[in-house]
Amino acid sequence: MNDGTADAASFATHEVLNQPPPLVDYDLFSSDRALQEAARREGADWALARLAGLGQALGRAETIEWGFQANRNTPVLQSFDRYGQRRDAVEFHPAWHSLMALAVGEGVHTGPWAEPRPGAHVARAAQVYMQCQIEAGVQCPITMTYGVVPALRRQADIAAEWLPRLFTRRYDPRFRPAAEKTGALMGMGMTEKQGGSDLRSNSTRAEPIEGGGPGKPYRLTGHKWFMSAPMCDAFLVLAQAPKGISCFFLPRFTPDGQLNALRLQRLKDKLGNRSNASSEVEFQGALAFLVGEEGRGIPIIIEMATYTRLDCAVAGAGLMRQALAQAVHHARHRTAFQRHLVDQPLMANVLADLALEVEAATALGLRMARAFDRQDDAGETAFRRLVTPAAKYWVCKRSIAFAGEAMEVLGGNGYVEESLMPRLYREMPVNSIWEGSGNVMCLDVLRALMRTPEAGEALRAELGAAKGGDPRLDGFVAELEAALAKRPEEAQARRLAERMVLALQGSLLVRFAPPAVADGFCASRLEGERSGAFGGLPAGLDLHAIVDRAAPAAG
Repeated sequence: MNDGTADAASFATHEVLNQPPPLVDYDLFSSDRALQEAARREGADWALARLAGLGQALGRAETIEWGFQANRNTPVLQSFDRYGQRRDAVEFHPAWHSLMALAVGEGVHTGPWAEPRPGAHVARAAQVYMQCQIEAGVQCPITMTYGVVPALRRQADIAAEWLPRLFTRRYDPRFRPAAEKTGALMGMGMTEKQGGSDLRSNSTRAEPIEGGGPGKPYRLTGHKWFMSAPMCDAFLVLAQAPKGISCFFLPRFTPDGQLNALRLQRLKDKLGNRSNASSEVEFQGALAFLVGEEGRGIPIIIEMATYTRLDCAVAGAGLMRQALAQAVHHARHRTAFQRHLVDQPLMANVLADLALEVEAATALGLRMARAFDRQDDAGETAFRRLVTPAAKYWVCKRSIAFAGEAMEVLGGNGYVEESLMPRLYREMPVNSIWEGSGNVMCLDVLRALMRTPEAGEALRAELGAAKGGDPRLDGFVAELEAALAKRPEEAQARRLAERMVLALQGSLLVRFAPPAVADGFCASRLEGERSGAFGGLPAGLDLHAIVDRAAPAAG
């Protein structure tokens, strides 16, 4: 007699086979040989144990899940409290706060400034590289807090009050005056509707209250089309003062503890970076304090942007690293046509090509960070002035196509939201757009070459260190030298920036990477006709050596 119950196994339609295990509970640092070697080489050997600790914390299944939760539960704007009073606050899911507490606790926001030592910016770059792999949204307030410190130091009174709050490693998300908190974070606002990258067209007005001058109060009236991380405790913003575009420090609360007249109009509904809040804002007589001299706002805030552009390039490399890790992990476990995907010749070509891109971007990112460490070296200062916008342009531009190719390795498993790949794919363009889009970066490269003669000399010195290491690199550098000897045309700025970055990446890999990696890069990027897609490496390369080096974990 059948009573309606039966063993579930008798109705099983299939057994789940040939699926890779989740890539969780692994060490992002210790399983990344290119990152380890670059950190050691560029001066952060003292930080290796600390970096491994962060790599382990970020690779935990719980931390990875925080990233998914923070993106599923996006920020919410609270314009008013229940009594109808203006609040203009942003509420976040607890997972966001857990990720922020981890980053601040590790000093990713201001570590090199709070604890200066040789290699501190390199160590922090390695932190950024890993942090953004698990959730890049938290990088926005972390990066801006890092970048704002040199600008704030131009105004001693503001720096004396606020830098100790920024230097603490105690994350405090409470919405209250900074003087009542255990730590603070910074945002910024430059872009207006009518101007975009043309900052001199900003229309926000700044009216002096007490005669004006550095450190003095002003009233700001106007708007920002993009106000990054509006939950922060204070912001650097640009406004038109009587003597021209000027930089202002705008706190969330006024010194007497009242909510400042910074009105959040709405949060941006963005393609990616969804765990983070970006806003449109109006200033209705908001209180702000002049940083530096009137009319010098753009140079001051561009100094901040130099540091944030470094983070864009490093984060772009980190995002590519995570996409590569997911792809290689999948290919090492997934079988098709009686062989693991990684052993299929064409798939090995794709993965090796992706791995070359990541290692080149990683090496250049940490080399740039070393230039930021050497603040008293004129040659290194010129090097970072020239190379930072070029690297931001090329690395971030490459990352967008990279993400699509890496997703394709996983097939449908990479296209669904349960996978990390869609979030990585959506995240890639923001680093290319934020802090100056591609054309802005390449025009900045031309300005550096024309206005800073030492920049070209620093580039030649860096490339000269690899001379004789590979004839393909030598030939490529000679062509670049010929192009630099002529006055570059504005319409060719992208091509010039690209070739500069490829030459620098090739130089680093020829000097420091394993022969298989250096050979693969020179053969595919510096010689002959390059393929328009990943997976077009020429014959004769040691593909498996390149892929094995890039594997995210043993196995």
